[in-house]
Amino acid sequence: MAEASIPVDLFNPGQVFACLGFLEAADVLCGNAEGGFDWSDNTDVKFCLRAGGDRNPFSEALGFLARAKMRVVAPTGWRPKKEPTKENDKRKLEEELREQEKSEVFPSVYPDTSSAMPVQISSNGKQIMLSHWADCSCRNEFKLYTGYRSALDIATAMLKGTFEKPRKGQNIGALKTKGIAQLWREQKGDLIERPFDVLAPMGGSFNFDPRGAWTALDAGYSPNKHKHQVAASPVVEILAAWGLENARPDEYQNRKVRYSAWEVFLPTMLARAALFGGVAAIPMQHFHFELHLSGKNKIVTFAEQETRL
Repeated sequence: MAEASIPVDLFNPGQVFACLGFLEAADVLCGNAEGGFDWSDNTDVKFCLRAGGDRNPFSEALGFLARAKMRVVAPTGWRPKKEPTKENDKRKLEEELREQEKSEVFPSVYPDTSSAMPVQISSNGKQIMLSHWADCSCRNEFKLYTGYRSALDIATAMLKGTFEKPRKGQNIGALKTKGIAQLWREQKGDLIERPFDVLAPMGGSFNFDPRGAWTALDAGYSPNKHKHQVAASPVVEILAAWGLENARPDEYQNRKVRYSAWEVFLPTMLARAALFGGVAAIPMQHFHFELHLSGKNKIVTFAEQETRL
């Protein structure tokens, strides 16, 4: 078994969700994974992870994501209910249809548009699905992004970065924002040691990291309108989405959410329940936060700790 730890801010909900994502990733990539939080030093809380093999499980997960390819997963024969009329939109749709991974057994309701379709991430013969917003279960979908952004576009930006439109004679435009692939090449050591602290400007995300969250009222202006980018963690964004694939925090009131952190090593199945606060026999800390609104998007905010008798 290999064991490693990383610093984590328990008051950042996205980081806690992403810790569960690292546990899920280690279980898939290394096997026999267990994880838990160590808050014996309140000024230096860590998430500890151990898994099969002799390699750092955080490094294995980040390397998988840095090398990964992504595809939308669509029902066989899917087309949008409302076909586009503009030529550019028609061409874009046909490109999307060619790139889709077809599935006879689809994991969600039949989608009206491609924006909410699940995303398949694969590397070295292993693959996972990001689909918590569309799993058609009785659980809260916890989908925070809206509008024209698609899950594939967001996941691609988090993993591969974004690029400017190519200029004449260019095959690819200049790098606009960095994803995990670029950070893996440039800051690999820091990314493995402190993955949540390596920040990058982001134009759009799943809205899990409150460090990149804003509303026009809080900021005093609209960063989008002025094309300003806000720094946050692409690792938090993509690993939080992975962590919520099989678990959800507790939205106990409209836009009011609870989650929990657990102190002992737990296997993946129990850790999923612990995030919801569903494992009473172990030492836990409980937190709550509000989902703020930025237009139609919901954004995660920093949490407050609860005291339970």
